[in-house]
Amino acid sequence: MVKRGLPTEIKMRYDAHYVEEFVKTHRSIGKIIPIHQIEPNPQQPRVEIGDLTELSNSIKQKGVLEPLLVKPVRETGNWMIIAGERRWRAANLAGLKEVPCIELDIDEKSIAEIALIENLQRKDLTIWEEADGLAALAAAFGYTHEEIAKKISKSRTTVTESMTIAGIPEEIREKCRTANISAKSTLLEVARQFDDAAMLDFVNNITTQSLSRDEIRNTARPKIKNTENAAERMPKTEQVQVNVFRYVSDNKFNLEIKFTEQVEFGKKDVLQALKEAFEKVKAQNNI
Repeated sequence: MVKRGLPTEIKMRYDAHYVEEFVKTHRSIGKIIPIHQIEPNPQQPRVEIGDLTELSNSIKQKGVLEPLLVKPVRETGNWMIIAGERRWRAANLAGLKEVPCIELDIDEKSIAEIALIENLQRKDLTIWEEADGLAALAAAFGYTHEEIAKKISKSRTTVTESMTIAGIPEEIREKCRTANISAKSTLLEVARQFDDAAMLDFVNNITTQSLSRDEIRNTARPKIKNTENAAERMPKTEQVQVNVFRYVSDNKFNLEIKFTEQVEFGKKDVLQALKEAFEKVKAQNNI
């Protein structure tokens, strides 16, 4: 039996996106729902639920302090979780028979958006979960990096960096996991390599040589040794002047890349710079 209204001692956390949904739908109903009538979202974006022991013990002592967001499933008479699956699972472990919920009658797109955003606002996400979650928001709803940054209250730079990491192929990711490479700065250097083969070589160099963070950075962006040798590696249409690459096109445009450090650069370095610039423009224009 569903009980309407929430206990007076329960205090809810209203993040901005929750409030927006309440206003938009004009319907939010507080209920106490039997736990066996609640089912998880089959499209839950969170991959790893994690250890629920601490949360379950807290729920045993204090109950569920933050209501689940649920949507009625009219075909079965149950409710599907929009946000709060960890709380639901922990409540099950704690032996609760019912949990506080807020019912929202919203469409599938809104459910997916809230589920993604709710997960992205958690502090215990892995770097891969966050990167893939942001990429999913962009892919599913056509959001720009700026729009995503506003929705999850993070800087645009943070979003762009995470999206860059999301582009690392699964084979390379597995290599990184095995080698315990999880620092964002290092993964960015991996992602900025020109292609999959270069990423794999870069990760192998990190693991076999046990490189420090500074050594990783220097490996990705080597210091200058001899600019004349760098010039010899360039096609004749390219000119090298200290740390500047220039290209004059037949299609009425000039291209110049000025490296921020005094670097010895060759074709690979120029291609990496062009790739990074391309990804930035692509993100800004939501291509």
